[in-house]
Amino acid sequence: MLRLAETLTELSRALTSEAASGTPPAWQPSPPGAHADPGFTYVHGLPEIGAAIQEVVDGARKEILTAQPDGPRPSVVLDKALDGVRKQIDAGVSMRTLYQHSTRFDEPTKEYVRTVAGYGGQVRTLAEFFDRLIIVDQRMAFIPASADRTVMVIATEPAVVRFLTDMFERAWDRAEPYPFLPVRAADAATEVIPDMREAICKLLIEGRSDREIARRLGLSLRTLQSHIARLKDSYSAQHRLQLGYLMARAETAGTPAGTSPSP
Repeated sequence: MLRLAETLTELSRALTSEAASGTPPAWQPSPPGAHADPGFTYVHGLPEIGAAIQEVVDGARKEILTAQPDGPRPSVVLDKALDGVRKQIDAGVSMRTLYQHSTRFDEPTKEYVRTVAGYGGQVRTLAEFFDRLIIVDQRMAFIPASADRTVMVIATEPAVVRFLTDMFERAWDRAEPYPFLPVRAADAATEVIPDMREAICKLLIEGRSDREIARRLGLSLRTLQSHIARLKDSYSAQHRLQLGYLMARAETAGTPAGTSPSP
């Protein structure tokens, strides 16, 4: 899963570099039968991005695939999305969404998922996922082209859309179904904490900072540091540097990530 994340990150970096080199174009859908579309269209500005996504999603006929990283989303955003989701599913459009495991501890997100599931949508979660992704009818994909997500690329090149769809499907197969019935945080923890700890271990071994790991896993910095403190206890590590060394040594010895080595 981390390999998929790095692959899309490299693609986004390449697109970001190209986007920064020219004048921001206005987004216009290609007319039917047009052949001038180079396969990538850049959209600049959050209002323009929102309008472009909404226009394409409203025109969906078969399927909408969405990956929403960064942990729980604001309840006002979720509430606003519900009406559109219901209309799409009522019209026969299949909808699948990937969130991160950290959303399982957020009450507004759990309520949103229960409602969407009642409509017929499907939601699963992962410890980590690549950047934001929306694929409509396997013909058009939206991916960020800047770190702050104020520039987005609409990909219509069939090979790229197939590649991104395949990435989504592989992640979906590995993801865990979202619990729709009310559960205590402790119940959710037994399902997802091992995966989250494994992802934390791998990112620590890679030398990532606490802030970067928290962002990639959709956790608050305080929550991440709590996980790291428990890992230090598990490995009997005195500090973060020693923890990374001990985990790397355990990984080389074949010990599963997040599992302290035998004495």
